[in-house]
Amino acid sequence: MSAPQDLPEPAGETTGQVADAVRGNWVDRLAPAVARPYLRLSRADRPIGTWLLLIPCWWGVALAAAEDGWRLSDIWIWLGCALGALLMRGAGCTWNDITDRDFDASVARTRSRPIPSGQVTVRQAVIWMFAQMALAGLVLLTFHPLAVVLGVSSLGLVAIYPFAKRFTWWPQLFLGLAFNWGAVLAYAAHSGRVTWAAALLYAAGIAWTLFYDTIYAHQDKDDDVLIGVKSTARLFGAATGRWLGRFLVAAVGLMTLAVLVALLPVAGPLKLGVALAAPWAMGWHLLWQMNRIDIDDPETCLRLFRTNRDTGLLAALFLAAAAFL
Repeated sequence: MSAPQDLPEPAGETTGQVADAVRGNWVDRLAPAVARPYLRLSRADRPIGTWLLLIPCWWGVALAAAEDGWRLSDIWIWLGCALGALLMRGAGCTWNDITDRDFDASVARTRSRPIPSGQVTVRQAVIWMFAQMALAGLVLLTFHPLAVVLGVSSLGLVAIYPFAKRFTWWPQLFLGLAFNWGAVLAYAAHSGRVTWAAALLYAAGIAWTLFYDTIYAHQDKDDDVLIGVKSTARLFGAATGRWLGRFLVAAVGLMTLAVLVALLPVAGPLKLGVALAAPWAMGWHLLWQMNRIDIDDPETCLRLFRTNRDTGLLAALFLAAAAFL
């Protein structure tokens, strides 16, 4: 795959940085110039999305292991989900940038992305997207056959998501449906089945996504009005705080139910207590975010959005610990 030549990057300089990328990220500092536009397409310079796709996978395998114990194969599920999340988040972001290239050119925060800024052509982006999907498919094929079927079935959600903001005020719901599918997939990769506990865990993740992506969407609400893009940030407006509270309660309540359904029949008090600490630790962190939100300050919204890596990892830590008891 040849590198785009219209924006050369002289040795020792970094051009083409994306506006909302983490400052001093490894892509801008260390990646070869030829690879930077493609890594930016994959959001490798903005790793929070990979974490948010990966963490529900870790929830799923940890909850399944808490039911019947860790297995040696879970090491690969844990690592394979990390690799798959990296690749599929990259493919999904590439698809998003292909479909949104005209919108992105009209929004201050996104016009520096590789396609609207001219670093990558649409054809190059399509090739890059399929390359990432192919590698992710190879990882998926190493999992239980049910997990493979679930992984393939998620592609429809991934394909639809970029268009959701064109026809619904709830595009964050579509993101939640796509981003948390890994909870069910990883649960099935361990256990070879899908249970009500897995479904409840998936629903908890969707509520969590509605929480954090509503915060994220407040960065672009003024531009979204101008270009006609819908979002929960625009829908809720000044009532955002009340809605975030509802999503918090839903996320904590649904994960609590998932733990109870999975572990009440099989777990002792210690294991059950540690597992139940997962949703409540997550809820505490979400409440901490709510107490600091300023929906009219884009920098605060972005900073709080990024802290959701820690929100999700807190829950994953307690679920994993319960599996060892």
